[in-house]
Amino acid sequence: MKIAIVVLSRSGLELARRLQPELGGAVVHGLAGRADGADVPFTDTLGHLRGLFAEGTAIIGIFAAGITIRALGPNLANKKTESPVIALAEDGSVAVPLLGGHRGANRLARQIAGILDGSAAITTAGDLGLGLALDEPPRGWSVANPQVAKTLAAAMLAGDSVRLIVEAGDDSWPDRALFSDAGDLTLLITARAGREDDKTLVIHPPVLALGVGCERGASTGELQALVDETLAEAGLAPGALAAIASLDLKSDEEAVLACAENLGLPARFFTAMELEAEAPRLATPSEVVFSEVGCHGVSEGAALALAGPDAELVVPKRKSSRATCAIARSPKTIDTSTAGTARGRLAVVGIGPGADAWRTPEATMALAGADEVVGYGLYLDLVGGLIAGKPRHDSELGEEEARARIALDLAAQGRSVALVCSGDPGIYALATLVFELLDREERPDWNRVETTIIPGISALQAAAARAGAPLGHDFCAISLSDLLTPRETILQRLKAAAEADFVVAIYNPQSKTRRELLPLAKQTLATARPPETPVILARNLGRADETMTVTTLREFDTETVDMLTLVMIGNSQTKVTMGGRAYTPRGYAKKARTRSDHVPRGPVKV
Repeated sequence: MKIAIVVLSRSGLELARRLQPELGGAVVHGLAGRADGADVPFTDTLGHLRGLFAEGTAIIGIFAAGITIRALGPNLANKKTESPVIALAEDGSVAVPLLGGHRGANRLARQIAGILDGSAAITTAGDLGLGLALDEPPRGWSVANPQVAKTLAAAMLAGDSVRLIVEAGDDSWPDRALFSDAGDLTLLITARAGREDDKTLVIHPPVLALGVGCERGASTGELQALVDETLAEAGLAPGALAAIASLDLKSDEEAVLACAENLGLPARFFTAMELEAEAPRLATPSEVVFSEVGCHGVSEGAALALAGPDAELVVPKRKSSRATCAIARSPKTIDTSTAGTARGRLAVVGIGPGADAWRTPEATMALAGADEVVGYGLYLDLVGGLIAGKPRHDSELGEEEARARIALDLAAQGRSVALVCSGDPGIYALATLVFELLDREERPDWNRVETTIIPGISALQAAAARAGAPLGHDFCAISLSDLLTPRETILQRLKAAAEADFVVAIYNPQSKTRRELLPLAKQTLATARPPETPVILARNLGRADETMTVTTLREFDTETVDMLTLVMIGNSQTKVTMGGRAYTPRGYAKKARTRSDHVPRGPVKV
């Protein structure tokens, strides 16, 4: 569940930052000008709240409840699909679930109250009168026919007896004292399918473990069909499945991952050694499988390993042409957070130049959802609020390969990792290095990691926007760092850019020790464009000490430039307006003149 903590004031922002680390993945949204420094700034409070609600994000509003009511009132339609909405007092004293009480709001309000030592103002009848919500069982449980929950709750509140039958799971939920052994209405806790009716509320605890195996490249449809047929023939409810499990070699297998997604289940993976430990309990051990992957059974072993040492194999291995599955049952609910390993995820995240408003929502969500973060210390500090409480792995400039290796190693251990870059990760940043390491070293554990690149606003885009529109026509980017690129290659590219009359964005222009290439770049480009050509010097864009200078090629003093500066040199057509904004024409003036030449002049005979 995505969570947005929405604030309209500085005090609200401070409370949100206290709360954020305790609510994994929560993102702080702040009203620009009044709560600056939030992860996501906004200007239209009512519109922003409506947008969050429409996309199904849980909202914690640290402001007057009336604001939320006015914003969302016209959008309310079906309470069964409404996301949680909570009003939280600015002093943290009271959390009020306004909407979605049985869709997580009541539980979230209690969690917030516990964190802040406040109170949860629960108004839902079942929660108040019974101390539980029948249509909101513990996480991982599922309700087969939630429409019957209201009938049972009303009967219990009226003092009528409701029978409780527990066929699966332990006694952790619900409270047995609230039920009896007789009654016209029944709450049935079961792993069996098809047991519900108008007088029976059926809830499935997560006691079943689904183990699967398949050949490399097997189709999702084949595996899904095998699983569906197996559950149906065994009379078992998909809602009682805790997770799907397999051998770690299958952690990047599309069929396995898609099957887990279709079932709404987490996927967990085990090493061959862990699965081989289950060999004495297998129903159909195979020497062929052992010779291929190092364990005597994948689907049966994975199901048993996930379900735990007290589990029994209730459906031995079933096969299709290229896939297998098996089901184990645990006498208690299965905790998927401690069994097996999730598929590792690595997001290489571009945070833009540094300003919160320039960071994309996708980057914000990736950072908020990461288990651990890796990056240059300065860049991690720029997103400190989003990653508060998460393990962070800092390193210095020049240690790029070490950062990439740490991130890949952590992801290979099943973590969700964010590797943080400034600007865009694919432009002179770490995305290329990650793929180079994957290609060069061919490590199976790294290659099984799900790797995504989250784009960001690059320095050249930010500099161009600040200056005007200098990239309106063809342009290129050249790095002057000769630490990795031969000096001769850099000079060759500068010469080619000059001859092609590109606008040139220069990255890594010069450091304390590299002082020769920037003057040479100026000299080379000056051979192909006039002295009045605009030059843009953008330093620390999006940060507190940002500076922007527009000068000319003649007046450009290379000694004023450091590694925090992006240099942009216009082409022969780049101009500066009377207001000081630089732009590079693309030819619209010529197009307009051509059009005007064809406009009829004087009287026209029809």
